Amino acid sequence: MLKKRCILFGVGALLTTVTITAQPKSEPRLWTDPEVALREDPDFAVQGEYRSSGDKGVVGAQVVALGMGQFEMYVLEGGLPGAGWEPALSRTLVKGERKDGKIAFVEGNISSTIENGAISLIKADGAKVTLNRTERTSPTLNAKPPEGAVVLFDGSSIDAWLNGKMESGFMMAVGSTSKQQFGDYKLHVEFRTPYKPDARSQKRGNSGIYQSGRWETQILDSFGLEGKDNECGGIYSIAKPRLNMCLPPLTWQTYDVDFTAAKFDAAGQRIAWPRITVRLNGVLIHEDRELIKDFTPAAPISKPLTSPEGPIFLQQHDNPVAFRNIWIVPGK
Repeated sequence: MLKKRCILFGVGALLTTVTITAQPKSEPRLWTDPEVALREDPDFAVQGEYRSSGDKGVVGAQVVALGMGQFEMYVLEGGLPGAGWEPALSRTLVKGERKDGKIAFVEGNISSTIENGAISLIKADGAKVTLNRTERTSPTLNAKPPEGAVVLFDGSSIDAWLNGKMESGFMMAVGSTSKQQFGDYKLHVEFRTPYKPDARSQKRGNSGIYQSGRWETQILDSFGLEGKDNECGGIYSIAKPRLNMCLPPLTWQTYDVDFTAAKFDAAGQRIAWPRITVRLNGVLIHEDRELIKDFTPAAPISKPLTSPEGPIFLQQHDNPVAFRNIWIVPGK
């Protein structure tokens, strides 16, 4: 579970949607440094997670920046994902824009504003709820490699990789393959997506980690979204995550993966598909999931499965996704 847990309660039916169309951008703006983004784009300081205080009657919200003062806000009954909210609870979308120094969401006699780091919700009966900004971090962030681990990247070199590229102590998503191959393993990876408020869908911080060179655990700036198989936490084309645990862009996030390799008999015939358990930012999103394909789309190894071993592959998808602290514990 994430540090700074929130136990929250939503306002669901009190909010409605105001449709605002963002201006099209031929070249989406892009930031890879949070300090620069904070200085150059006022929307960056607004996007993120919010919560009210108390044990009862509280509210959680995720605010997504869409560029040029446009926003989407998802109000979640029960709290934030991984801290009270579950998919069976309500999730309400409200759209808003920057006006006179505030972010305004208005529909009839129900209104909401974001100002000075807080969200104010005014209900139809005049009751007011305040949500303050919160920044959560993964409990496995900066996890040290245990005894027996193979360190694939610690910021000092990219010697463990084919086609590796390092910038400012980080490994970049340029299509790198680990030189060593693995069967069963435990994998820890830390990654950071860029801030691209004008971009949409798969153009917004896209990359992926291919387990055993074949099955992609997706990386994407899908903060606040529904949580599909092609969004962050999804096993591409196989399974969506149990819930969307993606944090805001330019936040360091973690994947912790337990991978059980495929099994083969003495004649070399596959008798069991591989299985995978995945935690995104410390929260379980796939448990003992069977990978019932030889590979997922764009895999570097795209041929029938004949071996239990394979490499780790970090996908290049035309986005400056950064990685750090990558280590793996091979199984016995």
